Amino acid sequence: MENTVISPAVTANKVPFGKWVRETGFRHVIAVIAVAYAAFPILYIVSAALNPNIKTTLTGANEMFSVVSGENFAELSDTIFWTWFSNTLFIGVTTAIGTVLMGAAAAYAFSRFRFSGRKVTLMSLMVIQMFPQLLTFVAIFLLLTTLGEVFPVLGIDSKLALICVYLGGALGANTFLMYGFFNSIPMELDEAAKIDGATHSQVYWTIIMPLVIPILAVVGLLSFIAAFNDFILARTILTSQENWTLAVGMNLWVGGNEKNWDWFAAGSIIAAVPILLLFLFLQKYIVSGLTGGAVKG
Repeated sequence: MENTVISPAVTANKVPFGKWVRETGFRHVIAVIAVAYAAFPILYIVSAALNPNIKTTLTGANEMFSVVSGENFAELSDTIFWTWFSNTLFIGVTTAIGTVLMGAAAAYAFSRFRFSGRKVTLMSLMVIQMFPQLLTFVAIFLLLTTLGEVFPVLGIDSKLALICVYLGGALGANTFLMYGFFNSIPMELDEAAKIDGATHSQVYWTIIMPLVIPILAVVGLLSFIAAFNDFILARTILTSQENWTLAVGMNLWVGGNEKNWDWFAAGSIIAAVPILLLFLFLQKYIVSGLTGGAVKG
């Protein structure tokens, strides 16, 4: 029987176990703990959503996946859940599209044009964003109450009014986020297109916009998530149950005297699907969109 000869090079490259643990192994342990820490709440709520015994308390979900049934999801059809879901999707999608269009137009103007008051306006936008949005709730309520007397479509209990509030609140931060990304695109592209006879509109839509898709995707995603998950503004402006969003409506199931954790758990799973799908669809743009603006300020 032949003896196996171990190469000296292989022996030299083998790292002692103790050294591997100190330098690399502990990172694997931390990663496993982080994954378990993040996955447990998700598994728990999925277990609760599939457990038909969950009613007024969540204690029945402690034995995870002991009972599996789609009864809780079926019962949502007997509630106003799908109306809230459609309202939330409409508000979130409209806000995301409007935020992207308005923010991109403002960022393009600040990046490409030099006009009187440009620096002052940029500084004003930055200063305004420093104040928490909580300070504006009373002013927004009074403004919409007065405005609703003239234009009911923009008054209290109007989804369009809520969308307008979202658009205005996010415009400053999104403009700054896009502004850095627009600055990273060489001005020579604009000049070459203008020499060929392109107008400002053609340069903006056919040359600049395709190059800034990553930051547009990031801004759209952040705006959609913010509008989708918002509770305070939606609860302040929307007063009728038919116009409520998911955050407001589902809070009624667990925030009052009567608890419906079964509906809440099932509704939470369904509500997570649009954001999850949007993340998966836009994931290739997220990193480049968030870091690209740091190349040139």
